Amino acid sequence: MTHNAESQHLEWKESWRDEYLKWVCAFANTGGGTLVVGRNDAGAAVGVRDAARLLEDLPNKIRNLLGLVVPVQLRRESDLDLIEIEVEASPYPVTYRGKYYVRSGSTTQELSGAPLDAFLLRMQGRHWDGVPLPRVGPADLSAAALARFRVLAGRSGRVATEWLDEPDTALLERLRLTDGTYLKRAAALLFHPDPEAFVGGAWIKVGAFGDSDADLRFQDEVHGPLLLQMETMVELLKAKYLKTPISYQGLQRIETLQVPEAALREALLNAVVHKDYASAVPIQISVYPDRLLIWNAGQLPPTWTVEKLLGKHPSIPFNPDVANTFFRAGQIESWGRGIERMVQACRAAGAEPPILRHDATGLWVEFALLTSSTPEVTPEVTPEVTPEVALLQVLTGELGRRDLQERLGLKDAEHFRQAYLLPALEAGLIEMTRPNTPTSRLQKYRLTAAGQTRLNSAEP
Repeated sequence: MTHNAESQHLEWKESWRDEYLKWVCAFANTGGGTLVVGRNDAGAAVGVRDAARLLEDLPNKIRNLLGLVVPVQLRRESDLDLIEIEVEASPYPVTYRGKYYVRSGSTTQELSGAPLDAFLLRMQGRHWDGVPLPRVGPADLSAAALARFRVLAGRSGRVATEWLDEPDTALLERLRLTDGTYLKRAAALLFHPDPEAFVGGAWIKVGAFGDSDADLRFQDEVHGPLLLQMETMVELLKAKYLKTPISYQGLQRIETLQVPEAALREALLNAVVHKDYASAVPIQISVYPDRLLIWNAGQLPPTWTVEKLLGKHPSIPFNPDVANTFFRAGQIESWGRGIERMVQACRAAGAEPPILRHDATGLWVEFALLTSSTPEVTPEVTPEVTPEVALLQVLTGELGRRDLQERLGLKDAEHFRQAYLLPALEAGLIEMTRPNTPTSRLQKYRLTAAGQTRLNSAEP
C-alpha cells in the first residue's frame, strides 16, 4: 500500500518517544496535522508494541504537558498496530516545556528571536507593523512625508477627498495607523524622519560592483520615511547607477533605462512592503555590469513557493498596515499582482523577466541589464546625460523653478526638485539669485563657473 509522503501536516515515527510531543506541539501551532506511530521513514507499516498502553497514556500526556485534548486512535494495517494522533490547529500558542515549535515543510523547528515574536503576534491576530509604539506622536512625524502622501493619495483617488484636508491625527486614524492613543510601528516606518530610531535596518543601501563582490566601486544609503525612501532610491539608481542607452528608429531618439522603470519601481515597492523589519537589516541593491539584484529579508507565507508567486495568488502582505498606506497612495495594487506587473513591464520593454529566488535569508529579485544592441542604434552614441547636465543645458541666463521645469518637460515638481534642482545646487553647478531668501517667490537660478565648465565638457 502506498501512502502520502511526509509533509507539513503528516509525520511518521517507527516507535513512540516522549520527545515527539514536540511534533504534536508543532502541528497545533501550524495548522494541524497527523502523527502516525508505527510507520518507518519510507512509509511502510512496522507496527508498535504496547498499543493498548499508548492509547491510554498518550491522551493524558498530551493533555498534561501541552494542554491539548486530541483523538488518539488505533489503526490496523497488514496485521500490525498503528497509532494515529490527529492534531487540530490551535487558536492560541502551544508550548512544550516552555518552548514553541512549528512545522516548516516536513520538519519540526523550535522558534526563538524575531520568528517567535512574529508567531506570537500572528496567533493573537496581530502583525508586526501593527504593534503600538510608545513615545511617538503625530507631531514627531515628517511634515514632508505626510504632504507627499496627500499629493499621491489625491492623484490616486483611493481616499475620500475630505481625508486630505483633515489634520494629521485624523488622517493617521483614517489610515488605521493608530491603536488607541498610540501610533503603530507602521506610522513610524512610513512617516517618521528617522524610523531607525525605533526599527533597526529601516533603510536601503546600494552598491556598484565590478565583476565580483570583492570589487565594490561605490555605494550609497537612503534613509528617512519609507514613503520617500522608495522614490529617492529610484531617482538615485536612474541618475548614478543605471545607464540610459540611446538608440534611434529613423529620426526618433529612443532612450531606454537598463531596467524598465516600471519594473524597477514595482520590485522596490515589493521589497519595502514585504520586508521583515524585525530582521534589523536594510534592503540591499547590488548593481553589476550585467545585472541588478534586490534583496530583502522577507519571508513567504507558510507552504508558499516562488512558483506560487509567479502564478495567480492572493495578496498577503507581510506588513499590512504599511501596504495599506502605499495602496492608498496609488503605489501598489491589492490583488497580489506585483510580480505579474514586473514581468509585464519587462516584456513590454523587450527585456528578460526578473528571476526570483527565495532562501532562508529572504527574497532575491534579479534583473538582467538592457544594452543598446538593436540594429537601429547609431554608431556614434550620444554620451549619457545626467539630470544635472540636462538642467544645465536648458538654463540660459536667470530662470525660475517653473520655467526650468517646463523646459525639461517635467510635470512632477517634487521629482524635479529632488532629481535635478537639489543635486545641481549641492554640486555647485548652479546658484540662487537670492541665496538669503531661498523660498522667495522671486527666486531664480543661474549657472556658476563650475556649471559652465561641466556643461562645456558634456557637449559633443
